[in-house]
Amino acid sequence: MVRTLALSTVASIALALPAQAFDIKIGVLNDRSGTYADLAGEGSVVAVRMAIEDFDAAGKGINVEVISADHQNKPDIASTIARQWYDQDGVDVIMDLPTSSTALAVAGITAEMGGIMLNSGAATSDLTGEACEETTVHWTYDTAALANGTAKAVTQSGGDTWFFLTADYAFGHALERDATQVIEANGGTVVGSVAHPFPGTDFSSFILQAQASGAKVIGLANAGSDTVNSIKQSSEFGVTQAGQSLASLLMFLTDVHSLGAQTAQGLVLTEAFYWDLNDETREWSARFEEKMGAKPTMVQAGNYAAALHYLKAVEALGSADDNIAVVEKMKEMPTSDPLFGEGYVRKDGRVIHDMYLFEVKTPEESTGEWDLYKTLATIPGEEAFRALEDGGCEFAMSE
Repeated sequence: MVRTLALSTVASIALALPAQAFDIKIGVLNDRSGTYADLAGEGSVVAVRMAIEDFDAAGKGINVEVISADHQNKPDIASTIARQWYDQDGVDVIMDLPTSSTALAVAGITAEMGGIMLNSGAATSDLTGEACEETTVHWTYDTAALANGTAKAVTQSGGDTWFFLTADYAFGHALERDATQVIEANGGTVVGSVAHPFPGTDFSSFILQAQASGAKVIGLANAGSDTVNSIKQSSEFGVTQAGQSLASLLMFLTDVHSLGAQTAQGLVLTEAFYWDLNDETREWSARFEEKMGAKPTMVQAGNYAAALHYLKAVEALGSADDNIAVVEKMKEMPTSDPLFGEGYVRKDGRVIHDMYLFEVKTPEESTGEWDLYKTLATIPGEEAFRALEDGGCEFAMSE
C-alpha cells in the first residue's frame, strides 16, 4: 500500500513538471526618450511582460528575461545595440522598433545573426516588401494599411486633391508612396509634397507651402510629436477655417489624447487597435493602465500579441533553439489573442488582421479623457494590407 502511494506521488509530481525547460531573452528596442516614447517606450516593455505572465511562461518551464534599450530613433545606435545583444548578450528576439529606418537596419542584422525581429512599432511596408527577411514578423500595421484606410476614405468622400507634408526619412517616404497609389487608384491627384526634418518642431514654412498648393487635403505623412505639432500649427494658420482639410495618415491614441478632443475632433484615422473595442480589449487595457497610468496604443498592444504568439510557437516546438523553425511555426499557427482577434502570419512575415477606421469624437460626445474614438468602419485584413504579390518579397514569391 505504501509502495503504491509512493509510486502515485512520484507520478503526480512527474505530471506536474513542465515538459520543457529552457531560457529565452527578449530585447525591446525602441524610443524611450524622444518623439515616439509615449506610443512605445516603457509601455511596450510592460506589454511584453504582460504577455509572458498571461502565457504563464514560468509555469510551463520557459524562463523569459526581458531587457530594453533606447535606440534614440537613430539607425546607427539601433544597429550597435542589436549586434551587441545578439553577439554578446544572448538575445533571441528583438521587438518593437518604432522608426522605420532603425527597423530596416535591425532587420538586416537580425537575419545576418540568426535572431528574430518581431516588429510592432515601425510603419514601412518595405519590411515585408523589398526589404523582407525570413526572420522578420511585422505585426501591427504598415504604411499600406494606413493608406488603404484613411487615404482611401478621404479621397472617396470628396478630398480628391492632396499635398503631402512628409517626414524626411524611410517611414515618411513609404507612407507618401503608398498613400499616393491609393489616392490615384480612387481617382484623386497629388499636386505636390514637401519633406520636413525628422524630428521637427517648426512646421510654419511647410504649412505655408501646403496652403499655397490649393489642394483640398493636406496629408500628414509623419507621426508622434511631429503630427501633434503639425496639427497645432496648422490650427494657428487657420488651415481648416480656410477650407482645406487635414488628413493625418498615422496617429496614435496618445497623440489624440495630447491634442484633446477640442482640437482633434473630426479627424479620421486608421488604427489596428483601440482599448474600447470590446470586453476583452477593455479588460486588458484596464490592467495596462494600472501599470502605466495611460491607455495602450496599438504599438504596445501589438507587442503583447506578438510576444504571445511567439511563445505559443516556442511551446509547440518545445524549443527556442532554431529561430527559423520558430518563425515558420508562427506562420503555420493561426494568430489568436484578446486584442487583435483571429489572424495569421503570411509568408512574407506580414501579420493579417482587421484594421479600423475611426473618427475623433467631439468634446460633447466624449465621456472621459480616453473616450476619443468612434468606429466608422472595420477593414478586413485582406483588404487593409497589400497583397503578397504586390510587395516584391523575393523569398515569399519563390516558394
